[in-house]
Amino acid sequence: MRLTRRSVLTLALCSVFAGSAWAHGPSRQKVELSIDIAAPADKVWARVANFHDMSWLPLVARTEGEGGNEVGANRVLVLKAEGEPTIAEQLTRYSAERMSYSYKITQVDVKVLPVTNYTSHLTVNADGDGKSRVEWRGAFYRGFPNNDPPPELNDAAAIAAVTGVYQAGLDALKAEMEAR
Repeated sequence: MRLTRRSVLTLALCSVFAGSAWAHGPSRQKVELSIDIAAPADKVWARVANFHDMSWLPLVARTEGEGGNEVGANRVLVLKAEGEPTIAEQLTRYSAERMSYSYKITQVDVKVLPVTNYTSHLTVNADGDGKSRVEWRGAFYRGFPNNDPPPELNDAAAIAAVTGVYQAGLDALKAEMEAR
């Protein structure tokens, strides 16, 4: 079989495109959780509305920050763990009227939370007479951006970690608000 110049070029291009399919990096992961709370939405919102107060989240020892609830405000979550690891975050949207805000992580050690390029949105909605529903959703990439991540930095680890944080926070918020 004789290969023409055109055949060689076609084979070369096919191998380039086939190789690029194998080189595809990680895909963006998402976690969405919600919880129903037997408390009025305005009271639940009052508890979570302050961007600089994450005391309702069990893993947070304290929050440090500046900028209030203004877009661009920064906070650092100091965690209840050995060495007091931190997560730095920035407020990207805030609406008291809609009882919601969005933020992104600006700095985190993947050993603390195995994610990169993380964004999140928290919303409180009225859900009937004296009830509310809190929704917390996030989107992120796993902690290891290249192919073949170690188990502690793969997609499953990232999803499990974020799900654990959200579930613990929502459960604690529900318990606190319903005990009042």
